[in-house]
Amino acid sequence: MMKYTLEAEILCQGPGEKKFDFDAPGIAGRVCEAVLRSEGCPYDAEVFLLVTTPEEVHQMNLDFRGIDSTTDVLSFPAVPFEEESDFSAVTANESDYLDPDTGALQLGDIVINAFRVWEQAEEYGHSARREFAFLVAHSMLHLCGYDHMTPEEARRMEARQEAVLLELGIPRE
Repeated sequence: MMKYTLEAEILCQGPGEKKFDFDAPGIAGRVCEAVLRSEGCPYDAEVFLLVTTPEEVHQMNLDFRGIDSTTDVLSFPAVPFEEESDFSAVTANESDYLDPDTGALQLGDIVINAFRVWEQAEEYGHSARREFAFLVAHSMLHLCGYDHMTPEEARRMEARQEAVLLELGIPRE
């Protein structure tokens, strides 16, 4: 049975004193596990999650992607997938992708803009919990090699996101 390790650092939860009314690391862990299971990940996996401010996300977007704006979520994959969820590159080069101490696949990092969780939840008319889970699922699929640059890629990715969230009982509200 596959295991995952989620290291989460919640530096910010929302504007002002607003706090998430759900267990963010717990929800993130459930979503990560569900994505890895649905994508057939054959490895134990490690993912790092940072929930932070718009300013920090903006700076990371500029530093790492050359984009001078904030965004809702950033994904930093550690595996260069040739095809979505094709883990054969890992199998062929395990020493490049597996933690030598734990043997777990170092899948990558997720950075979530806490303020955008609240803004987008309001904009789309659902809970912050649902928006947070959606952003984690979206980012996990990026870590598994998905993208949404073409309409077909976007449809495939959106279908995977929704399937995971429905499985977890976190549908659109």
